[in-house]
Amino acid sequence: MFITIIVLVLAIVAGVYFYMQQPQFGKAPSGERLERIKKSKNYKDGAFQNLNLTPSLAEGYTMSGVLWDFLFTKYPNTSPLDSIPSVKVDWNNLKPEDNILIWFGHSSYFIQLEGKKYLIDPVFSGNASPISGTTKAFPGSDICLTDDIPEIDYLLITHDHYDHLDYSTVKAIIPKVKKVVTGLGVGSHLEYWGYKPEIITELDWNESVNLYDSTTIYTVPARHFSGRTLKRNNTLWLSFILETRNIKLFLGGDSGYDTHFKEIGEKHGPFDLVLLEDGQYDVKWKYIHLLPEEVVKAAKDLNAKRLMPVHNSKFKLGNHPWNEPMVRVTAEAQKKNMPLLTPMIGEPIHLNDSIYSYKEWWGGLK
Repeated sequence: MFITIIVLVLAIVAGVYFYMQQPQFGKAPSGERLERIKKSKNYKDGAFQNLNLTPSLAEGYTMSGVLWDFLFTKYPNTSPLDSIPSVKVDWNNLKPEDNILIWFGHSSYFIQLEGKKYLIDPVFSGNASPISGTTKAFPGSDICLTDDIPEIDYLLITHDHYDHLDYSTVKAIIPKVKKVVTGLGVGSHLEYWGYKPEIITELDWNESVNLYDSTTIYTVPARHFSGRTLKRNNTLWLSFILETRNIKLFLGGDSGYDTHFKEIGEKHGPFDLVLLEDGQYDVKWKYIHLLPEEVVKAAKDLNAKRLMPVHNSKFKLGNHPWNEPMVRVTAEAQKKNMPLLTPMIGEPIHLNDSIYSYKEWWGGLK
């Protein structure tokens, strides 16, 4: 019996190992890329570190307890019964002079600014997991496909988690992407999947790159973590600031609340629009994801003129009701007098417009 158990355990370990050799798991940084990472002041003891101590779980919770909760506790209304309303983008009638933003659900969105096209954290495979079919997109939320996407001047990746860096999507759009900007180490995955190293720019926190004319991308800290395998934090997570002569946008990756929002607001604000995650939260992991009320607090810290909540309405990664993020952030934004943008998936936002009118599209849906 003992020998049988040992053989079974070894077989499971071997199976997991060989399964994780598949390309969707990416490739860890090595060689010159790893040497550059080691020189970062944000890299210590063999891993990237947050600015302040950031436990994976809040006080009083354990990983075994969270796993038990995940496996055996049933939470109501975590996925919609109705189809998520969306708008099919008319790419053929997109005018190059229009400054627009189009959200595709969760943290994927497209920006056209001064004639240049940006794609941020695209996930169009209908799945936010390395195992096909395990974290499926809500019905109606996956209206945009990789074939629909036009040629992209700049692909921006905030970090390497599966719901932000999707192997199937970024692999499919290689012929359409001219340049990539991302955090230190993330380029290792992209090169492994077929991106030419010369089009990839990897940045540390508080660095910048001039894209063209007076348009600049700044990279700033976030409070999160990274990793596509059992090893965490060997690549960097970050947020972007996209600034032109006339518009300044904060493109937030995943982040828990911390002092960095205030510091960024004081250094780079005010922002015409900030995009912040609002969804897949839980008090158990409050240090690495914003709670809805903290979303508005962070927007205030950033000195935002308008707030757009993302990271919701496409995948079930948290235990809250699927529509709760929008309900709670809307209530808090009204209380704190923060202008809120809540477009449907695929509905264009015209960035030069000073007045926005959006319906609470989630209202009445089950």
